[in-house]
Amino acid sequence: MSWIDPLPEQVQALVADAADDSPVVMINLLRYRDRAEYPQGSDAAPCSGREAYERYGALVLPMLGEVGARVLWRGKPRQTVIGPASEHWDEVLLVHYPSRAAFLTMVGRADYQRAVVHRRAALADSRLIATATVASSF
Repeated sequence: MSWIDPLPEQVQALVADAADDSPVVMINLLRYRDRAEYPQGSDAAPCSGREAYERYGALVLPMLGEVGARVLWRGKPRQTVIGPASEHWDEVLLVHYPSRAAFLTMVGRADYQRAVVHRRAALADSRLIATATVASSF
């Protein structure tokens, strides 16, 4: 089973935590389609999944800045050291948001909703994990 969009209960849980105004880092695990799969009637030019994600990123990057968010790191996983060998990811993206509310504000925007067509076309599978900072004794 692939995961591209959150389930309603996952969104509800994030909304329920929106009052927590602490920063959140979203971990994005991304697996691209070989060829992007746009919906019928889309005027998007044919491209690879990676190229479709670049289209999405170009549209979303200014929105990130407008809600006070920023990309912390983007990289290519080299190997799974602990975990199922069957899970393969093409890229990992870490995005810092000042709060869960900032993330929800961004994804609720009409221009974000128009941009997300590229994300959906791009991805064969994904994970989006909201994290919280933990005090460390290390």
